[in-house]
Amino acid sequence: MQPASNATVFIVDDDASVREALAWLLRSRHLLGEGYEGAEEFDAMLEAGWAPTQPCCLLLDVRMPGMSGLALFDKLVERGLVEVMPVIFLSGHADVPTAVTMVKRGAFDFCEKPFSDNALVDRVEQAIRRSQEVLQARQERQRLQARLTELTDRERDVMRLVVEGLPNKLIADQLDISVRTVEVHRARVFDKMEVKSAVELANMLRRL
Repeated sequence: MQPASNATVFIVDDDASVREALAWLLRSRHLLGEGYEGAEEFDAMLEAGWAPTQPCCLLLDVRMPGMSGLALFDKLVERGLVEVMPVIFLSGHADVPTAVTMVKRGAFDFCEKPFSDNALVDRVEQAIRRSQEVLQARQERQRLQARLTELTDRERDVMRLVVEGLPNKLIADQLDISVRTVEVHRARVFDKMEVKSAVELANMLRRL
């Protein structure tokens, strides 16, 4: 899977020269970089209600005046954003314990300055692909949830027993309805859920 063309790499670093250099590096690989001079500025965007709807990742400096990169990361974890917006820490100070801790808490990677340009962009592309996969999975779950809301209560009852593998006759006995009624509801469930078999339906529901 190639990184999405609409992906954004957010750069949070108090050093303007670093932001500019990273933005230039990303452009050389056809990636869009968006710079922020501090964690507070980026956090303000989140506080205003922004959330990722397109593939993205975050290049985050560890040590900055005011709110540190680690403090911002804590907020991202609390908001549940580190899966959809993978975080790559940038540090000018070798700090192995911090790196290990952040990766265990969900950071995508921890790169020490000066870093290899190619290696960093390779990791950025991998992070964007991760973001893309998470977004696609969430969108698929939302589509499935929307289909489920279209089912009537009786269709849900029939669907539950179909997924359990019961034949129409036993479903009819359990729900005290006719086999023909089961067949009608079963067909409607398959139609609304856009599946062709009970196995496909069961696999779809597992993804939820």
